Parts: sequence; C-alpha cells; structure tokens
Amino acid sequence: MSEMDDLAAFATLVEAGSFTAAALRLGCSKGQLSKRIGLLEQGLGISLLHRTTRRLSLTAAGAALLPEAQALVAQATRARQTLARLQEEASGAVRITAPVSLGDTFFDALQVEFARAYPHIRIELELSNSYRDLVADGFDLAIRSGEQSDDRLVARPLLSMQELTCASPAYLAAHGQVREPQALSEQVCLLNSHYSGAEEWLYHRQHELTRVQVNGPFASNHYSLLKKACLGGAGIARLPSYLVHQELLDGTLVWLLRDYQTRISPVFLVHAYQHGLPKRTQVLADYLLAWFEERRGELDRLTTVAP
Repeated sequence: MSEMDDLAAFATLVEAGSFTAAALRLGCSKGQLSKRIGLLEQGLGISLLHRTTRRLSLTAAGAALLPEAQALVAQATRARQTLARLQEEASGAVRITAPVSLGDTFFDALQVEFARAYPHIRIELELSNSYRDLVADGFDLAIRSGEQSDDRLVARPLLSMQELTCASPAYLAAHGQVREPQALSEQVCLLNSHYSGAEEWLYHRQHELTRVQVNGPFASNHYSLLKKACLGGAGIARLPSYLVHQELLDGTLVWLLRDYQTRISPVFLVHAYQHGLPKRTQVLADYLLAWFEERRGELDRLTTVAP
C-alpha cells in the first residue's frame, strides 16, 4: 500500500470510530489496519492517535492531519465518479486521425449520420498521412492502413484497400494504351511519395511477379492530388479503389491492367490498449465498425467495375 492509501485508511478509521468498523469498510482485518496506521505514524515520525481499550482520540498532529486526509479521500471519490460518468455518458469530444484520402471520401457522409444518432458527441478529425502516436499526441482513435505490429494498440479490421492503375481517356489518346506492366516504363507515371520505393510498381498474375521501374514529373504523398493530376491527363497513377469508383463508372478514368493483381492493404481502426474505453470513444468505434461493415459489399464491388 502507498502512503496515500494509508492516509485514506486513517481518515476512514477516524470517521468509523473504531478499528473493527473501519476494517469492515476497508475490507481488511483489524490487524492489517492497525499495521497500516502504525506504518503511517512511523513514516511521519509522529503519533496520530491515542489508543485506549474503549475509544480512539486524535493527537494534536492527528487533528491537524485529518482534514488533509479527508480531502484526499474526497478527491479520490470525485475522480472515481468522473471516470464512472465517462463510462456511462455518450458525450464529449473524440479525437481521431485518418489518412487524407480516406477521410475525404467517407467522413462527410459518415459524420452527418453519426451526428444525427449521437448529437452530444463531437468528432475532432485530423486528416494526415503522417504516423501519429495516439497516446503522446492525445488521439482516442486512428484509422491506419497496413499491418499493425505495435502491441500497445488494439487494431480491428475496417476494410481492404486495393490500388488500381488508372489513366484518363485523354492521356491514353495521346500516349497509347497500356496492355502489359512493362509498358509502364515508357509512360509518364505519377508517383506516391508516401511509400518507399515509389518508382517500382509491382504486379502479380498467375503466381508471377513483375517489377516495373516507372518515372514521371510529379510525386505526392496525397492520393487526392494524384487523382486530380490523373484526371487532368498528367499521367498514370495507382489509386485506391474507394477513391475512384465513380470516375470508373462515368468513364472519366480508365482502369488499366485489370488482369493483374496490385497491392491490397488492410485498413484498421486502432486505439490504445486500455481497460474500458470512455463511453463516447466506444460508441464512435462501434459505429465506425458497423458503418463500414454495412458497406463492405459495396466496397468489395469497387474492384468489379465493368471495363
């Protein structure tokens, strides 16, 4: 036990009026409680109680210490009550960090629906492609792609993201069709600087791996900017399936090399490992998981758009 625990035991003892009654409140034996009070007095170097067979009374030092010990007990009680309310009430702010393109694509509709269901919870969303330390940076939740290996975090699957090789019809009219991965080395490609080895694109087909060295005049760590450049005819880009669904449907982008498998990355909802999330955080986490689960079939169909 800590000295703070012993001070709290001292305050309980005085309030209860006897070692027997106080031990019952504290869930320990009379002997254990007596030992704790003795250790507290020893640590402070002064007696706090006059002990007789009939009653307890405070020494001058005990009387001076009692208000401080009682204040400590009251503060601990308030802290427990505050934590209990956090577990019970679905209100307050939840800080979440997510990749830029994913937030741009999904969070406008998601946030509107969530706000209707939970008007007292405020989502504070940071869109960033940089890694953020949830604990150090004060985030409750994160959405992250790729395998998660940090054992301090709990990661729950949200969706899978496949990169599709895309170009605008105008670009293809000017530079010709691309029917084999190797042809990309002769094309203008838009590079994703978020990944190491951005100038090497990998393709799989029938257990065969093809590595292609690509190059181009523009690189960015934002999928949204790469998409805009691709739509403008600046080159060929590899873009996440969720970001180009409508463009593939309306023909403003063309999916190239669709017979080849490209990188598929799992996307996770992540939070720091802790016993019992605050209610507001748990509510948002459950909502996100359910929201993406309901749309999983739609997301899976993104890679089956007719040519």
